[in-house]
Amino acid sequence: MVERAEFSKQLLHPKHWLLWCGVGFARLLTLLPLRWQMKLGAGIGRLAMLFAKGRVHTARRNLALCFPDMATADREQLLKRNFAETGKAIFDTINAWWWSNERIQAHMTIKGQEYVQQTLDAGQGVILFAVHCLPLEMGARIFGQFNPGVGVYRPHNHPVMEYLQVKGRLRSNKALIPKRDLRQMVRSLRAPNVIWYTADQDFGRSSAIFIPFFAVPDAATITGGTTLAKLGKAKVLPFFVERNADDNGYTIEIEAPLDNYPGENEEQDAIRGNGIIERLISRNMSQYMWLHRRFKTRPVKGSASLYK
Repeated sequence: MVERAEFSKQLLHPKHWLLWCGVGFARLLTLLPLRWQMKLGAGIGRLAMLFAKGRVHTARRNLALCFPDMATADREQLLKRNFAETGKAIFDTINAWWWSNERIQAHMTIKGQEYVQQTLDAGQGVILFAVHCLPLEMGARIFGQFNPGVGVYRPHNHPVMEYLQVKGRLRSNKALIPKRDLRQMVRSLRAPNVIWYTADQDFGRSSAIFIPFFAVPDAATITGGTTLAKLGKAKVLPFFVERNADDNGYTIEIEAPLDNYPGENEEQDAIRGNGIIERLISRNMSQYMWLHRRFKTRPVKGSASLYK
């Protein structure tokens, strides 16, 4: 469990100076009003469509696979909005890492926090069942304003970025746990604590089953939620964050704990989980991370890629 960001002299090596210059520039951008940031971010996202052709292709294929009945023109409009929202997410992240608590609180709305407190008061841990919506980084920072939790994360390969993300994510939360450390997750839940859990990305074949996700009948889906809830004796609460339509704030909503979860069958739990994920994504489809290759792992090894 990571409870603080460790700074070392190696992070000041000349090979990292260019990155530190970028960090300094990003810090200056956090001083801009949020609406200005969002306009700039939207422009960056639209510009990225001209250069990140691979990501454009991935997002376009995801939308076509998930929504084959949507008119092509409508999917293209959704794709363009998604890239604009992705550009805005740059500012969601740097604001989450560097804004003061006072500025965070001036731009946030929270719904459903009573469900979290009731669960903790009953002596049970809380698993926030989230999706990879673009403002998720800000969602965790906002949540920590009223009840600091524990984040599950992938350590960054670059030492400076690892330092920055750990320091940023611990601004209003207790600790971080590497995503493969199940034992620490269970201990944290039994404390009891709150942790985030996501099951909406393709993590490979080893821990996956193949079940429907939107219109794709055989999406690789992890079943760790069932294991985590059982071992941690925790309740699962759907969690959603979105950037408000006026681009001047954020809203998170936490739903009541799921009944009869985990059930007796982990596949049925995963199918139920994917249904919740679909519902959450549908609340604001343009703010979902469609750039991820969600369907890269196929049920039969050697099958043709869905992204060709």
